[in-house]
Amino acid sequence: MFKTLRDAWSIKDIRKKLLYTLFMIIIFRLGCSVVVPFLDTSVVSDWMSQKATNGNFLEYLDILTGGALSQATIFSLSITPYINASIIMQLLTYALPPLERLRDEGEEGQKVLNKITAAVALALAVFMSVAYYLTLKNSMNAVKTYDSTAANVFVGIIIVLCFIAGTCIVVWMGNRINDNGIGNGISMLLFAGILARFPTMMGTLVELTKENPQRYFFESLAVLVIFIAMITFIVFMNNSERRIPIQYAKRVVGRKQYGAQSTHIPVKVCMSGVMPIIFAMSFMSLPSTIELFKPMYDDPVGGWQKFYNGFLTFFHTNSWGYAVIYFVLIIAFNYFYVSMQYNPIEIANNLRQSNGGIPGIRPGKPTSDYIQRVLSKITLVGAFFLGIIAIFPIAMNKADPNLSSLAMGGTTILIVVSVALETVRTLESEMMMRHHKGFLE
Repeated sequence: MFKTLRDAWSIKDIRKKLLYTLFMIIIFRLGCSVVVPFLDTSVVSDWMSQKATNGNFLEYLDILTGGALSQATIFSLSITPYINASIIMQLLTYALPPLERLRDEGEEGQKVLNKITAAVALALAVFMSVAYYLTLKNSMNAVKTYDSTAANVFVGIIIVLCFIAGTCIVVWMGNRINDNGIGNGISMLLFAGILARFPTMMGTLVELTKENPQRYFFESLAVLVIFIAMITFIVFMNNSERRIPIQYAKRVVGRKQYGAQSTHIPVKVCMSGVMPIIFAMSFMSLPSTIELFKPMYDDPVGGWQKFYNGFLTFFHTNSWGYAVIYFVLIIAFNYFYVSMQYNPIEIANNLRQSNGGIPGIRPGKPTSDYIQRVLSKITLVGAFFLGIIAIFPIAMNKADPNLSSLAMGGTTILIVVSVALETVRTLESEMMMRHHKGFLE
């Protein structure tokens, strides 16, 4: 493998792409240290750490941004608005016929969809920037105030514009990596942001071990073993697939005979990736978002106030009720996402038109029913896999609340491993194009 890495580095084009990607990641990490003016970052950090111990959705966003959210830097929102916009556009593409026609137009249609996605991301960036500013001002009291109303309005505009500008810069850097670097730009920046928190989490684990070595020494070893086992499990599930055998009939065209070939349709066990988790997490974050604008009552009086406090407590991310609903939603969204990606009737029609079929299965409706049964079983296996990965941090927090700061949970590990595997495949293809052996050989 090291020889392959040396061969990749010796190729000028690949070396330029690697250096360009590394340069953009460095710029991204430097931007995560530039603090927005008129904010008290110590107040923001203390408030975020308290909310993290109570189970708040902002903790997850802070992980995705590489700690920029808790430090109130210009990259606080990072690529979160763009990810949400991409999810919305992906869903609308299957729901609205005009967007569906654009998707089927090929490269030109994709350019139009990219522009629409960028516009939606900008609108979401404005909304999230204003919401985060109001949270900083009302809930955290982290915004510097002045006697003049005009000065306070000016401060608010500057803070919101800094957050919006940071999101635009991050999306621009992701697009530049797509054009001139290695791998998917947005995924690479997300990968860098998550890994940036890893040294802090390891430092927390070391501090806990020093404070109570008799207890946390074995727990630290257990955590490391669990993480290694989880990475292995994720890699195995990412590469697992169910192969549906296909047999093509013989046909004669002129003097040549075609067909009589055996192949298969690969159906990946985890074909939807991390998308169902993101869908479910966005839905489950609504109560936490409501709590930012209307905190829980300190001394609830009456049925409504008690119901409101109980509702928010039930949806805290460290509760078992949250974990159960979260798990069920992941399964539901996984089925929904797979149904958008695979159409058994269309696959069966394509097989019939190309004189192909599944051995032992009649063409037409029996073929589509068979493919649907296979998809249902595979989707269930993949959904349970994603659900177990997603609720792992909750189980860790229940086992020991002091380990809640080790937020490198299942979802983030799934993102990191998926991006790493995709980047390796990209480098593999770059090497194969230049007649070098790949990384996996």
